[in-house]
Amino acid sequence: MPSTIRLSLLALGLLLLGCAALPPGKREPRDPWERMNRVTYGFNDKFDRAIAQPVARGYRKVTPRFMQTGVRNFFDNLDYPIVMLNDLLQGQLRPFVSDTGRLLANTTIGIGGLFDPASGMGLDKNDRDFGQTLGKWGVRKGPYVVLPFLGPSDTRDTLGRVVDAYSTPRAYIRNDYWNYGLWLLDKVDERARLLDATRELESAYDPGAGSADARRRIPAAPVAAALIEASPGARE
Repeated sequence: MPSTIRLSLLALGLLLLGCAALPPGKREPRDPWERMNRVTYGFNDKFDRAIAQPVARGYRKVTPRFMQTGVRNFFDNLDYPIVMLNDLLQGQLRPFVSDTGRLLANTTIGIGGLFDPASGMGLDKNDRDFGQTLGKWGVRKGPYVVLPFLGPSDTRDTLGRVVDAYSTPRAYIRNDYWNYGLWLLDKVDERARLLDATRELESAYDPGAGSADARRRIPAAPVAAALIEASPGARE
């Protein structure tokens, strides 16, 4: 099972136990899991401030910019089969051909994806996942939910995340040191790239206030990653 899913399932179980002890409250129709979402948000926010942000700042400080770019290119390329699979599931044949060429170019000429020659060749990067595919198939978004470590989502995109996790070559690495090592580096790099945007959001919004609609604009932090990741639930 991919690392992110293992950790999220464990944390979700602990949070559910915690929510069971909360006093009853009136539920908002658009956010039936509001009590759990608030608890999860608080957990994510504390983790981000205590661990994720300090680690990300240290990574940014000691890692040259060109190396950070190479790391991001590598992981984007490694996970690009997710895009290609969803090209096919959405019936996007022309983008599938282009994305296949992009993966091949960056894997070979780009030395395993460290560089991005495909963009210079006119093979633009696309962004598709299984949550989007379910939306194309007419599946409704479902209730808003804040996932442990991963931040805001909805039931449709939560299912999409699980499918996507098994659509990348990383899911089939059998060496735990490589598996968890790659996962950790990916999340630290992702969190480091969002440090500036985090400060802007924190100055613009009150994370503890508002309804589900307001909190959709204030995502909670994934593990060492994206406090400000845009809510997948915003996609139609």
